[in-house]
Amino acid sequence: MRDHSQGVLIVNEHIDFVARKLSAKYSVFKAWEAIAPADQASVKALVVAGEAAFDRSIVSDFPNVRLIACLTSGYDGIDLAWAAGRGIDVTHAVGVNHDDVADHALGLMIAWERGLVEGNQAVLSGKWSAERKTLTRSMEELRIGIVGMGAIGKAIAARCVGFKLDVEWWGPHPKPDIDLRRRETLTDLAAASDVLFVCSRAERANRHMISDEVQNALGPNGLLINVARGSLVDEDALILNLKSGRLGGAALDVFETEPTDPGRWRDVPNVILTPHTGGATLKAISKMITQLESNLDALFDGKELVTPVTLQ
Repeated sequence: MRDHSQGVLIVNEHIDFVARKLSAKYSVFKAWEAIAPADQASVKALVVAGEAAFDRSIVSDFPNVRLIACLTSGYDGIDLAWAAGRGIDVTHAVGVNHDDVADHALGLMIAWERGLVEGNQAVLSGKWSAERKTLTRSMEELRIGIVGMGAIGKAIAARCVGFKLDVEWWGPHPKPDIDLRRRETLTDLAAASDVLFVCSRAERANRHMISDEVQNALGPNGLLINVARGSLVDEDALILNLKSGRLGGAALDVFETEPTDPGRWRDVPNVILTPHTGGATLKAISKMITQLESNLDALFDGKELVTPVTLQ
């Protein structure tokens, strides 16, 4: 039964699909619609897409907010120190879509390395002929580098090992439980890789970590795949390096600004682009909503939050 004293505000319009499920328990409001002052006072939780920049000013209209609940795994759009200073907890989805993102990443690699996009275009344009057949590298020749060995990085590594590929990684801290070679620096990893997967969690400190230097180390035969966050890659440098041939190719599911301007990429060669759909599966979304509900239930029942984000 709906409790009108337990208000929830959906902040981002593109996650409006959660409203129907949440409305069975709570009074659900939407930030893009008019809300009466009495209803504003009832709102205790904000439901957000954690990767989107969070507008702090919204809290001034909802003085009783105690929780920012991220539907998604990422929470890089939230200033955790600011939230903690306001006495506001933050939760996110845990373990819901890392396998899906890894599958997407491998799909991007295969599509690029085996020329699937070009092959599709050749068939549709009537340019398929024995004389024009494109030869590609064999997958077994590829040296794989993985940046960031969290859940997504580990899932990608497992899949690449299944393909019998040579896999190395880099992250800021050694992980004794990972039985793969860790390179001393990110640039070293890029120089030793044919394919570089970017899987790190985005933070202010690692913005543009995939710098011009790293991209040039990957080189004219290298492929950069980003399924993490657009902010991790120096996108301007990436475009220049692709146009000049200093970088072989890029397969991107995430961008510095989303949605990205299609005109920005229209004349950029050797790219495969997808609209941040790596983790967007029916099963993953169902898990996200279940965890979101569990955290909201815990908040309103006065219990411990299920998947809180801890300020480091």
